[in-house]
Amino acid sequence: MVETQINPDTLSYPDLNAFYRQAEVLREHLRLTPVQTWESPTKDMLLGADCHPVLKLELFQKAGSFKARGALTTVSRLSKQEKARGIVAGTGGNHGVAVALAAKTYGVDAKIIVPQTINAMRLQAIRDLGADVMQVASINDVLDMMLKVAEDEGRTVVHPFEGENITLGTGTLGAEFIEQVPDLDAVIVPIGGGGLASGVACAIKQAKPDCMVYGVEPVGANTMTLAFETNTTGKLEGGPKSIADSLSAPYSAPYSYAVCRKFIDEIVLIEDNEMRRAMKILFEDLKLAVEPAGAATTAALIGPLKEKCAGKKVGLIICGANIGTENFFDLIKDI
Repeated sequence: MVETQINPDTLSYPDLNAFYRQAEVLREHLRLTPVQTWESPTKDMLLGADCHPVLKLELFQKAGSFKARGALTTVSRLSKQEKARGIVAGTGGNHGVAVALAAKTYGVDAKIIVPQTINAMRLQAIRDLGADVMQVASINDVLDMMLKVAEDEGRTVVHPFEGENITLGTGTLGAEFIEQVPDLDAVIVPIGGGGLASGVACAIKQAKPDCMVYGVEPVGANTMTLAFETNTTGKLEGGPKSIADSLSAPYSAPYSYAVCRKFIDEIVLIEDNEMRRAMKILFEDLKLAVEPAGAATTAALIGPLKEKCAGKKVGLIICGANIGTENFFDLIKDI
Protein backbone atom coordinates (compact mmCIF):
# COMPACT_ATOMS: atom_id res chain seq x y z
CA MET A 1 0.00 0.00 0.00
CA VAL A 2 1.06 3.59 -0.63
CA GLU A 3 1.46 5.11 2.82
CA THR A 4 -0.57 8.12 3.94
CA GLN A 5 -0.38 9.11 7.60
CA ILE A 6 -3.75 9.71 9.25
CA ASN A 7 -4.75 11.22 12.58
CA PRO A 8 -8.38 10.30 13.40
CA ASP A 9 -8.18 12.39 16.59
CA THR A 10 -8.19 15.65 14.60
CA LEU A 11 -11.11 14.52 12.44
CA SER A 12 -14.17 16.65 11.64
CA TYR A 13 -17.30 14.56 11.11
CA PRO A 14 -21.08 15.10 10.98
CA ASP A 15 -22.98 15.09 14.26
CA LEU A 16 -26.37 13.47 14.74
CA ASN A 17 -28.23 16.69 13.99
CA ALA A 18 -26.44 16.92 10.65
CA PHE A 19 -27.62 13.42 9.75
CA TYR A 20 -31.19 14.27 10.71
CA ARG A 21 -31.11 17.50 8.71
CA GLN A 22 -29.76 15.68 5.67
CA ALA A 23 -32.44 13.01 6.00
CA GLU A 24 -35.03 15.79 5.68
CA VAL A 25 -33.31 17.07 2.53
CA LEU A 26 -33.38 13.58 1.02
CA ARG A 27 -36.84 12.58 2.22
CA GLU A 28 -38.69 13.32 -1.04
CA HIS A 29 -36.06 11.50 -3.10
CA LEU A 30 -35.54 8.33 -1.03
CA ARG A 31 -37.56 5.45 0.36
CA LEU A 32 -37.79 4.75 4.06
CA THR A 33 -36.50 1.19 3.82
CA PRO A 34 -38.08 -1.37 6.15
CA VAL A 35 -36.57 -3.53 8.86
CA GLN A 36 -37.33 -7.21 9.31
CA THR A 37 -36.64 -9.49 12.26
CA TRP A 38 -35.20 -12.85 11.22
CA GLU A 39 -37.18 -15.54 13.00
CA SER A 40 -37.14 -19.11 11.72
CA PRO A 41 -35.93 -22.61 12.52
CA THR A 42 -33.05 -22.03 10.09
CA LYS A 43 -31.97 -18.95 12.02
CA ASP A 44 -32.18 -20.86 15.31
CA MET A 45 -30.09 -23.69 13.87
CA LEU A 46 -27.43 -21.28 12.58
CA LEU A 47 -27.30 -18.80 15.46
CA GLY A 48 -29.33 -20.12 18.37
CA ALA A 49 -32.72 -19.04 19.61
CA ASP A 50 -31.25 -16.28 21.79
CA CYS A 51 -29.66 -14.33 18.90
CA HIS A 52 -32.05 -11.83 17.35
CA PRO A 53 -30.95 -10.49 13.95
CA VAL A 54 -32.80 -7.50 12.52
CA LEU A 55 -32.27 -6.76 8.84
CA LYS A 56 -32.22 -3.21 7.49
CA LEU A 57 -33.49 -3.84 3.96
CA GLU A 58 -31.64 -1.15 2.05
CA LEU A 59 -31.76 -3.34 -1.04
CA PHE A 60 -35.22 -1.81 -1.55
CA GLN A 61 -33.76 1.69 -1.79
CA LYS A 62 -34.03 3.67 -5.03
CA ALA A 63 -31.28 2.65 -7.46
CA GLY A 64 -31.18 -0.73 -5.70
CA SER A 65 -28.68 0.07 -2.96
CA PHE A 66 -27.63 2.45 -0.19
CA LYS A 67 -25.51 4.35 -2.73
CA ALA A 68 -28.38 6.71 -3.55
CA ARG A 69 -27.92 8.38 -0.15
CA GLY A 70 -24.36 9.53 -0.78
CA ALA A 71 -24.86 10.37 -4.45
CA LEU A 72 -27.97 12.47 -3.86
CA THR A 73 -26.31 14.22 -0.92
CA THR A 74 -23.24 15.12 -2.97
CA VAL A 75 -25.13 16.38 -6.01
CA SER A 76 -27.66 18.29 -3.92
CA ARG A 77 -24.83 20.30 -2.35
CA LEU A 78 -23.12 21.33 -5.61
CA SER A 79 -23.11 24.98 -6.65
CA LYS A 80 -24.98 26.13 -9.75
CA GLN A 81 -21.66 26.42 -11.56
CA GLU A 82 -20.63 22.88 -10.61
CA LYS A 83 -23.98 21.50 -11.71
CA ALA A 84 -23.64 23.31 -15.02
CA ARG A 85 -20.22 21.74 -15.66
CA GLY A 86 -21.53 18.25 -14.98
CA ILE A 87 -20.31 15.38 -12.81
CA VAL A 88 -18.23 12.25 -13.19
CA ALA A 89 -18.16 9.06 -11.14
CA GLY A 90 -16.10 5.88 -11.20
CA THR A 91 -17.83 2.70 -10.15
CA GLY A 92 -18.08 -1.05 -10.19
CA GLY A 93 -21.79 -0.52 -10.77
CA ASN A 94 -24.00 0.43 -7.82
CA HIS A 95 -22.51 3.88 -7.33
CA GLY A 96 -22.91 4.55 -11.04
CA VAL A 97 -26.62 3.75 -10.92
CA ALA A 98 -27.02 6.01 -7.89
CA VAL A 99 -25.09 8.90 -9.47
CA ALA A 100 -27.13 8.57 -12.66
CA LEU A 101 -30.28 8.76 -10.52
CA ALA A 102 -28.95 11.83 -8.66
CA ALA A 103 -28.01 13.50 -11.94
CA LYS A 104 -31.47 12.91 -13.35
CA THR A 105 -33.07 14.15 -10.12
CA TYR A 106 -31.17 17.44 -10.16
CA GLY A 107 -30.90 17.93 -13.93
CA VAL A 108 -27.12 17.47 -14.14
CA ASP A 109 -25.10 15.89 -16.96
CA ALA A 110 -23.27 12.78 -15.76
CA LYS A 111 -20.46 10.63 -17.11
CA ILE A 112 -19.96 7.26 -15.44
CA ILE A 113 -16.68 5.33 -15.68
CA VAL A 114 -17.13 1.56 -15.39
CA PRO A 115 -14.98 -1.56 -15.93
CA GLN A 116 -15.61 -3.82 -18.90
CA THR A 117 -16.58 -6.52 -16.40
CA ILE A 118 -19.52 -4.52 -15.06
CA ASN A 119 -22.71 -6.45 -14.37
CA ALA A 120 -24.96 -6.06 -17.44
CA MET A 121 -27.98 -5.21 -15.32
CA ARG A 122 -26.17 -2.29 -13.67
CA LEU A 123 -24.82 -1.04 -16.99
CA GLN A 124 -28.30 -0.96 -18.48
CA ALA A 125 -29.68 0.80 -15.41
CA ILE A 126 -27.07 3.56 -15.72
CA ARG A 127 -27.91 4.07 -19.39
CA ASP A 128 -31.65 3.97 -18.75
CA LEU A 129 -31.24 6.84 -16.30
CA GLY A 130 -29.63 8.94 -19.01
CA ALA A 131 -25.96 9.03 -18.03
CA ASP A 132 -23.07 8.69 -20.49
CA VAL A 133 -20.92 5.61 -19.94
CA MET A 134 -17.18 5.17 -20.49
CA GLN A 135 -15.76 1.66 -20.12
CA VAL A 136 -12.17 0.93 -19.07
CA ALA A 137 -10.23 -2.30 -18.86
CA SER A 138 -10.64 -3.18 -15.19
CA ILE A 139 -11.87 -2.01 -11.79
CA ASN A 140 -8.30 -0.94 -11.02
CA ASP A 141 -8.46 1.70 -13.79
CA VAL A 142 -11.86 3.18 -12.97
CA LEU A 143 -10.94 5.77 -10.36
CA ASP A 144 -7.83 6.97 -12.19
CA MET A 145 -9.92 7.57 -15.30
CA MET A 146 -12.56 9.32 -13.20
CA LEU A 147 -9.95 11.85 -12.04
CA LYS A 148 -8.61 12.31 -15.57
CA VAL A 149 -12.08 13.02 -16.98
CA ALA A 150 -12.74 15.47 -14.17
CA GLU A 151 -9.54 17.36 -15.01
CA ASP A 152 -9.99 17.23 -18.79
CA GLU A 153 -13.69 18.17 -18.86
CA GLY A 154 -14.06 20.30 -15.74
CA ARG A 155 -16.57 17.92 -14.16
CA THR A 156 -17.04 17.53 -10.42
CA VAL A 157 -16.12 14.13 -9.01
CA VAL A 158 -18.81 12.23 -7.13
CA HIS A 159 -16.53 9.79 -5.35
CA PRO A 160 -17.87 6.30 -4.59
CA PHE A 161 -16.68 6.24 -0.97
CA GLU A 162 -14.52 9.20 0.03
CA GLY A 163 -15.47 12.54 1.52
CA GLU A 164 -17.73 14.17 4.08
CA ASN A 165 -20.72 14.37 1.71
CA ILE A 166 -20.67 10.61 1.18
CA THR A 167 -20.39 9.96 4.92
CA LEU A 168 -23.15 12.50 5.58
CA GLY A 169 -25.44 10.74 3.11
CA THR A 170 -24.79 7.20 4.27
CA GLY A 171 -25.06 8.28 7.88
CA THR A 172 -28.74 8.92 7.30
CA LEU A 173 -29.06 5.15 7.01
CA GLY A 174 -27.46 4.61 10.40
CA ALA A 175 -29.59 7.28 12.05
CA GLU A 176 -32.71 5.84 10.44
CA PHE A 177 -31.90 2.29 11.55
CA ILE A 178 -31.28 3.17 15.20
CA GLU A 179 -34.57 5.12 15.28
CA GLN A 180 -36.41 2.11 13.88
CA VAL A 181 -34.71 -0.34 16.27
CA PRO A 182 -33.36 1.63 19.25
CA ASP A 183 -32.39 -1.40 21.38
CA LEU A 184 -29.74 -2.87 19.08
CA ASP A 185 -26.73 -4.38 20.84
CA ALA A 186 -24.60 -4.50 17.68
CA VAL A 187 -24.65 -3.52 14.02
CA ILE A 188 -22.73 -5.22 11.21
CA VAL A 189 -21.96 -3.14 8.13
CA PRO A 190 -20.19 -4.06 4.87
CA ILE A 191 -16.97 -2.27 3.93
CA GLY A 192 -15.80 -1.57 0.40
CA GLY A 193 -14.04 1.76 0.38
CA GLY A 194 -15.68 2.73 3.66
CA GLY A 195 -18.31 5.20 2.49
CA LEU A 196 -21.23 3.21 3.88
CA ALA A 197 -19.38 2.01 6.98
CA SER A 198 -18.11 5.47 7.91
CA GLY A 199 -21.57 7.01 7.83
CA VAL A 200 -23.41 4.17 9.53
CA ALA A 201 -20.81 3.79 12.27
CA CYS A 202 -20.60 7.55 12.84
CA ALA A 203 -24.36 7.84 13.29
CA ILE A 204 -24.86 4.65 15.33
CA LYS A 205 -22.07 5.38 17.79
CA GLN A 206 -23.21 8.94 18.40
CA ALA A 207 -26.81 7.84 18.91
CA LYS A 208 -25.95 4.80 21.05
CA PRO A 209 -22.29 4.65 22.15
CA ASP A 210 -22.63 1.20 23.75
CA CYS A 211 -23.82 -0.42 20.49
CA MET A 212 -20.97 -2.41 18.96
CA VAL A 213 -20.26 -1.70 15.29
CA TYR A 214 -18.53 -4.41 13.28
CA GLY A 215 -17.27 -3.97 9.73
CA VAL A 216 -16.94 -6.85 7.29
CA GLU A 217 -14.71 -7.14 4.22
CA PRO A 218 -13.99 -9.90 1.70
CA VAL A 219 -10.61 -11.55 2.17
CA GLY A 220 -9.66 -10.56 -1.38
CA ALA A 221 -10.64 -6.90 -0.95
CA ASN A 222 -9.30 -6.12 2.51
CA THR A 223 -8.22 -2.51 1.99
CA MET A 224 -9.72 -1.18 5.24
CA THR A 225 -8.36 -4.06 7.28
CA LEU A 226 -4.87 -3.25 6.04
CA ALA A 227 -5.41 0.43 6.77
CA PHE A 228 -6.46 -0.40 10.34
CA GLU A 229 -3.40 -2.62 10.80
CA THR A 230 -0.90 -0.06 9.47
CA ASN A 231 -2.64 3.26 10.21
CA THR A 232 -2.04 4.17 6.57
CA THR A 233 -4.14 4.30 3.44
CA GLY A 234 -3.29 3.48 -0.13
CA LYS A 235 -3.65 1.05 -3.01
CA LEU A 236 -4.27 -2.64 -2.53
CA GLU A 237 -1.35 -4.50 -4.07
CA GLY A 238 -2.51 -6.57 -7.03
CA GLY A 239 -5.98 -5.04 -6.85
CA PRO A 240 -9.13 -6.50 -5.26
CA LYS A 241 -10.26 -10.03 -6.05
CA SER A 242 -13.75 -10.94 -4.87
CA ILE A 243 -17.17 -11.87 -6.21
CA ALA A 244 -18.42 -8.85 -4.26
CA ASP A 245 -17.58 -6.21 -6.84
CA SER A 246 -19.49 -3.64 -4.76
CA LEU A 247 -16.94 -4.18 -1.96
CA SER A 248 -13.89 -4.27 -4.23
CA ALA A 249 -12.34 -0.85 -3.67
CA PRO A 250 -8.83 -0.65 -5.21
CA TYR A 251 -7.58 1.56 -2.39
CA SER A 252 -8.48 3.01 0.99
CA ALA A 253 -8.73 6.78 1.35
CA PRO A 254 -8.01 9.19 4.21
CA TYR A 255 -11.41 10.56 5.23
CA SER A 256 -13.45 7.36 5.09
CA TYR A 257 -10.62 5.51 6.84
CA ALA A 258 -10.38 8.08 9.63
CA VAL A 259 -14.13 8.00 10.35
CA CYS A 260 -14.17 4.19 10.27
CA ARG A 261 -11.13 4.05 12.55
CA LYS A 262 -12.83 6.34 15.08
CA PHE A 263 -16.21 4.60 15.21
CA ILE A 264 -15.84 0.96 14.13
CA ASP A 265 -15.01 -1.47 16.94
CA GLU A 266 -13.66 -4.32 14.81
CA ILE A 267 -13.38 -5.51 11.20
CA VAL A 268 -13.73 -9.18 10.26
CA LEU A 269 -12.95 -10.91 6.98
CA ILE A 270 -15.09 -13.38 5.05
CA GLU A 271 -14.40 -15.68 2.11
CA ASP A 272 -16.36 -15.48 -1.15
CA ASN A 273 -17.97 -18.85 -0.48
CA GLU A 274 -19.28 -17.55 2.85
CA MET A 275 -21.07 -14.78 0.94
CA ARG A 276 -22.42 -17.27 -1.58
CA ARG A 277 -23.77 -19.43 1.25
CA ALA A 278 -25.36 -16.38 2.91
CA MET A 279 -26.96 -15.39 -0.41
CA LYS A 280 -28.55 -18.81 -0.60
CA ILE A 281 -29.74 -18.69 3.02
CA LEU A 282 -31.31 -15.26 2.58
CA PHE A 283 -33.05 -16.41 -0.59
CA GLU A 284 -34.37 -19.68 0.79
CA ASP A 285 -35.29 -18.51 4.28
CA LEU A 286 -36.31 -14.86 3.77
CA LYS A 287 -36.98 -14.76 0.00
CA LEU A 288 -34.38 -12.01 -0.47
CA ALA A 289 -32.33 -12.12 -3.68
CA VAL A 290 -29.25 -10.06 -2.88
CA GLU A 291 -25.91 -9.43 -4.53
CA PRO A 292 -22.78 -10.76 -2.76
CA ALA A 293 -22.19 -7.48 -0.93
CA GLY A 294 -25.78 -7.59 0.30
CA ALA A 295 -25.07 -10.94 1.95
CA ALA A 296 -21.78 -9.91 3.57
CA THR A 297 -23.23 -9.00 6.96
CA THR A 298 -25.21 -12.23 7.17
CA ALA A 299 -22.05 -14.17 6.27
CA ALA A 300 -20.17 -12.37 9.03
CA LEU A 301 -22.88 -13.07 11.62
CA ILE A 302 -23.09 -16.80 10.93
CA GLY A 303 -19.30 -16.96 10.55
CA PRO A 304 -16.61 -14.98 12.40
CA LEU A 305 -19.02 -12.94 14.57
CA LYS A 306 -21.28 -15.78 15.67
CA GLU A 307 -19.87 -16.12 19.19
CA LYS A 308 -19.52 -12.38 19.81
CA CYS A 309 -23.14 -11.79 18.82
CA ALA A 310 -24.63 -14.75 20.69
CA GLY A 311 -27.61 -13.69 22.78
CA LYS A 312 -27.68 -10.20 21.27
CA LYS A 313 -29.99 -8.12 19.11
CA VAL A 314 -27.91 -7.57 15.98
CA GLY A 315 -28.58 -5.19 13.11
CA LEU A 316 -27.55 -6.35 9.63
CA ILE A 317 -27.23 -3.84 6.80
CA ILE A 318 -28.52 -5.60 3.67
CA CYS A 319 -26.99 -3.05 1.36
CA GLY A 320 -28.02 -3.92 -2.20
CA ALA A 321 -29.49 -6.31 -4.76
CA ASN A 322 -28.32 -5.12 -8.16
CA ILE A 323 -27.70 -8.54 -9.67
CA GLY A 324 -29.18 -10.32 -12.67
CA THR A 325 -31.13 -13.55 -12.34
CA GLU A 326 -28.59 -15.71 -14.20
CA ASN A 327 -25.64 -14.36 -12.23
CA PHE A 328 -27.48 -14.81 -8.94
CA PHE A 329 -28.30 -18.46 -9.51
CA ASP A 330 -24.83 -19.17 -10.90
CA LEU A 331 -23.34 -17.95 -7.62
CA ILE A 332 -25.55 -20.04 -5.32
CA LYS A 333 -26.10 -23.22 -7.33
CA ASP A 334 -23.09 -25.18 -6.04
CA ILE A 335 -23.33 -24.11 -2.39
